[in-house]
Amino acid sequence: MSGVTKIAIIGASGYTGLELLRLVFCHPYAEVVAITSRANAGKKVTDVFPRFEGHPGTEICFMEPNMEAVAATGAEVAFLALPHGAAAPFARDLLDRGLKVIDLSADFRLDDPTVYQDFYDHPHPAPELLDEAVFGLPEIYEAEIRAARLIASPGCYPTSIMLPLIPLLKEGLIEHSSIAVSSMSGVSGAGRKADLSLIFAEVNESVRSYGLPRHRHLSEIEQELGKAAGEEVTISFVPHLIPVTAGICTTTFAKLTGDFDRVGAALEKAYQDAPFVRLRGPGASPDTKHVTGTNYVDIGWHHDPRTGRVIIQSTEDNLGKGAAGQAIQSFNLLVGNSPTDGLQNL
Repeated sequence: MSGVTKIAIIGASGYTGLELLRLVFCHPYAEVVAITSRANAGKKVTDVFPRFEGHPGTEICFMEPNMEAVAATGAEVAFLALPHGAAAPFARDLLDRGLKVIDLSADFRLDDPTVYQDFYDHPHPAPELLDEAVFGLPEIYEAEIRAARLIASPGCYPTSIMLPLIPLLKEGLIEHSSIAVSSMSGVSGAGRKADLSLIFAEVNESVRSYGLPRHRHLSEIEQELGKAAGEEVTISFVPHLIPVTAGICTTTFAKLTGDFDRVGAALEKAYQDAPFVRLRGPGASPDTKHVTGTNYVDIGWHHDPRTGRVIIQSTEDNLGKGAAGQAIQSFNLLVGNSPTDGLQNL
């Protein structure tokens, strides 16, 4: 067990920032010493988020995103809860000042800056840092995260897709060219912003797809699946918006190349020591209501002998295991805490 680590959260006014605050304020080995927000600078956290009123440590005020001032607070680890493109300059500045950085944007998830430019429509803002950035999927890269200086926390959809598929690709149990994914996400995944398409009357009692045919998250999904398969992987991915606040349900279809019994064996082998991966077993269909508000991902799998396909389902909280919770899980590894510290809430 390590001692208390001083934490800064850069960009703490969105849904992910709010969830990070909730988790860090309740973390037994973390102390929040800096929280930035241009819009809320000078305001108490409890004035912006009254839910924290009365909780120890929450009387802190938002500050301007000045990294010299952030470093002067004594912060040791900084979480960046910022849009893609905006996080990289802050990451560079904080690293230069001796802090370790956990970035929740897409800025450091990709190994190749040309792929980043292709999917995000602008040059990478800090390509010199890509070689040292560690992809922050704790179940796959635990050792690398423990030794990292810069961690790129994965996106919410990618986490729900990669965790079930990586063990199967490593074992050669599915035909990677056959992979097709359909995911559904709560509205909080779109961020805390004013957008006509996201208001209650537009979202309620409606389901719609978006981001077709090439959602930005495909870049990191295909990168990591390709590493597992040992060759380039290209998949079909269709995300949907559903009228709930939080939660992701992902269904993946793939041609089975091995015996179906080996699917469960591969997943058990991969995640037998993973505290936040719950294998619900063959024939199970996970439900988002059992994972929202937690850092768990639930996985079930089915066999369709008529088509020769395996159908894999996974659920998670897009703000939890898909964002803030996963970042805290990486933080625990980074500073030597138990991986579950501050995350075993039900």
